Amino acid sequence: QVQLVEYGGGLVRPGGSLTLSCAASGSIFSASTMGWYRQAPGKQRELVALFTRRGTTNYADSVKGRFTISRDYARNTVYLQMNSLKPEDTAVYYCNALYEYESYWGQGTQVTVSS
Repeated sequence: QVQLVEYGGGLVRPGGSLTLSCAASGSIFSASTMGWYRQAPGKQRELVALFTRRGTTNYADSVKGRFTISRDYARNTVYLQMNSLKPEDTAVYYCNALYEYESYWGQGTQVTVSS
């Protein structure tokens, strides 16, 4: 069982930046993928960014060039640096860890981009 806890959400103005953190209770090194997803009101949950155990990263087209996913194996923590935020980035952001037989989700953190 792995627990994921997200930190760093909040209210930010358009063009601003936020960094989200996801602390895992277990090793993230052995995860097949670690990533961030988001869900806006009335919409389905969508992939924002993830990295694989091989070290490759994938980003949603809507965030490419603005968001960066990174990880710290020593701290078992995954980060999402979000720059040039737009109102359409407003959503609840969830951390996900996919292992061979299990998928784990955090409780989510709200990000609101508004002037």
